[in-house]
Amino acid sequence: MSKPCDLQINIDGQHFLLKEKIISKYCGRVKKILNHQKRRCHEKDLRIRISDFPGGPDGFELVSRFCYNKGKIPITVANVSLLHCCAIYLGMTEEVFSNNLFQQTENFLEGIYCWKWNDILVSLMSCQLFYAYADCYGLLEKIIYALLAKIAQSSDTNQLTSSSSASSSSSSPESNSAKRFSSSTKTTPEKIKSTLPSKAWWFDDLATLPPKIIEKLFQTIGAYKAGNNNLILTRFLLHYLKIATQTKVVTSRNSNEYAVLAETAAYGVVVVGKKTFSCRGLFWVLRIVTGFGLSRDCRTELEKLIGGMLDQATLDDLLVSGHDMGVYYDVNLVIRLVRLFVDVNGTDGVSSHKLKRVGRLIDKYLREISPDQNLKISKFLGVAECLPDSARDCYDGVYKAIDIYLESHPIITFEERSRLCRCLNYRKLSFEASKDLAKNPRIPPRIAMQALISQQSQISTSDFVLETQRKKSSQIVLYNEAKKDNFSEEKKDMRLNLERLQWRVVELEKLPKEMKGQGSKLFSHNVLFNHEHARASPRFC
Repeated sequence: MSKPCDLQINIDGQHFLLKEKIISKYCGRVKKILNHQKRRCHEKDLRIRISDFPGGPDGFELVSRFCYNKGKIPITVANVSLLHCCAIYLGMTEEVFSNNLFQQTENFLEGIYCWKWNDILVSLMSCQLFYAYADCYGLLEKIIYALLAKIAQSSDTNQLTSSSSASSSSSSPESNSAKRFSSSTKTTPEKIKSTLPSKAWWFDDLATLPPKIIEKLFQTIGAYKAGNNNLILTRFLLHYLKIATQTKVVTSRNSNEYAVLAETAAYGVVVVGKKTFSCRGLFWVLRIVTGFGLSRDCRTELEKLIGGMLDQATLDDLLVSGHDMGVYYDVNLVIRLVRLFVDVNGTDGVSSHKLKRVGRLIDKYLREISPDQNLKISKFLGVAECLPDSARDCYDGVYKAIDIYLESHPIITFEERSRLCRCLNYRKLSFEASKDLAKNPRIPPRIAMQALISQQSQISTSDFVLETQRKKSSQIVLYNEAKKDNFSEEKKDMRLNLERLQWRVVELEKLPKEMKGQGSKLFSHNVLFNHEHARASPRFC
């Protein structure tokens, strides 16, 4: 009759009833704890509580099977990482028992450079549940080296050009040359990093790994955060972050891990810069990485890169979402980028064509954001005024954006309307835009009058155009009669608009005085206001 179990081990709240003699035969740490307990007290029932055991109860169950099976257990790529960590944690070494669990897992791991690609991925993925122990014991680094060696091997032999998780088993790099990457070969991070291919066959496979392991991979290879200067690794990270965004796997628990990867990708983009990424590509990168959070320094460096080539951007590039800031588009980003563009390119003649190209782009952007009900006037003006006056040959685009804003925000005050129009340069408005502005009931009368006065001063000097050539002093070119008639009509139309606006301004200034007089009259005589005899307010044209 076998003896009853005399040892109780609690693993993360789950109890295991075992025989002390069997467990102590293989587990040096358990044996040491039990000997210590026996010296302190003479209780027959021995109890051990272990918290945060590698792999939890499942890991300890594998260990107990090994002990009860006389030191034998099937070791596979799926369980070798867990068994290895458990063996180290419990001290299952040769000093305790010959050919103990640690030695068996070590022997199995020695052939890791000859494993299949999928086997390495499976073993690496299994470390997620006991990441801290796998990292502390050096196991993660060992598996990652084997993984990188496979990638570097594929670069040398050119065996693959594409792969996916579904087809990786049939296209994974496997050949006898893998023996070159055995543990006896000195494969350094620098050597692996220099031989990484510019191919993406492994992107989808590695995208299945958790962010902690990806972070460890980049730390191992020396391409972490600001140290990342490898294009293919940067492209992989962007691919990884894109998938994370689409699958919505980011939570409050792992958001910091993804943020570190996003920063590493951003630094990689900054290093390669304009040589590899177009302006549109940089905006795509910005959309990807900002969703995970970036440090201020990292974001500034990326924005400098984009701002320097803003003249190559399109309207779609600028339409970056700003929902987290309460507006439809991220207006602050565009203001920063334009200011960076001006700082980098300056306003000299050499860069004037770039400046005007950005000016036309910003005018389109203003018309696009104007209908946003949450867009404040200060932000509108911030976008409109972030460029110097020399960036625009014509301010018609700005006027159209103002008109759209006023139409979309009908309740803003008279003072706010006047403030909004301060970004206009009336001398750079076309004649048609000035006429439309004068007739626009949403524009304050004084603003409209200023615009028309500016236009009148320009037209008055253009009634007749004389062009005298120096070589032939007798040759004079005059505009024809139709042209003169056209100017006369424009001058007449302009004067009529000015007279109408002057009347509107005078009437508006008189209105408060009349209302005050009417009010005092009503109070003094104690009579009701009669609408039929009251003077009507001037009607806006």
